[in-house]
Amino acid sequence: MKLPYFIRILEKHEIILWLSSIVLLIIAFIFSGNFFNLITSVIGVTALIYLAKGEPLGQILSVVFSVVYAIVSYSFRYYGEMFTYLLMTLPSSAFATYIWAKNPYQKGNSQVKISQLKWRQGLTIVLLAPLVTLGFYFLLESFDTPNLFISTISVTTSFVASMLTFYRSRYYAVAYALNDIILITLWTLATLTNITYLPMVICFLIFLINDSYAFINWKRMATKQNNHELKQ
Repeated sequence: MKLPYFIRILEKHEIILWLSSIVLLIIAFIFSGNFFNLITSVIGVTALIYLAKGEPLGQILSVVFSVVYAIVSYSFRYYGEMFTYLLMTLPSSAFATYIWAKNPYQKGNSQVKISQLKWRQGLTIVLLAPLVTLGFYFLLESFDTPNLFISTISVTTSFVASMLTFYRSRYYAVAYALNDIILITLWTLATLTNITYLPMVICFLIFLINDSYAFINWKRMATKQNNHELKQ
């Protein structure tokens, strides 16, 4: 029997990475007992596997993750995360789904065509990032957001990652990896208050591993795509 496409496109080591991630999350769930946080984390790590493959499915799952993660963030009054994912990550993932689907690597292959970041695109990010950060800072401050400084920095890295995703640059994974480190810090602080948030710490530790893999894999995919174009 032929396996579904979304399983066939995963390589053996990617399936192992995904399954290992799920096992770690389940272990964290045993200690915390919060099933909703577990589901949120599972959706997130699954999205990252497909993002690392350059598959639009990863962006679709990111939209779902944005909603459920915003709910988790709201429960601990991490309004920075809630607003970031609802107002930035969710719409950017939805738009990126369209962009990636419109720019496949080749006909009949849903993998996105990787692009080199142009200087104008880089300049746009540099100019907009401080403005977005400043705007969110005052918004979060008005909501008396816990760990305000760290939450604000998270907005910056998320914005940069979202923009790089639009531009189909492999450096999106670097920006998300930096964001993962920030979020590990945020949710560790939350876990010290309430153990049920432990899966979120494990979640972003796994995100860091997956985003690191994504950067390496996108470099490999870019080389493969370039070699294919040279042969044509």
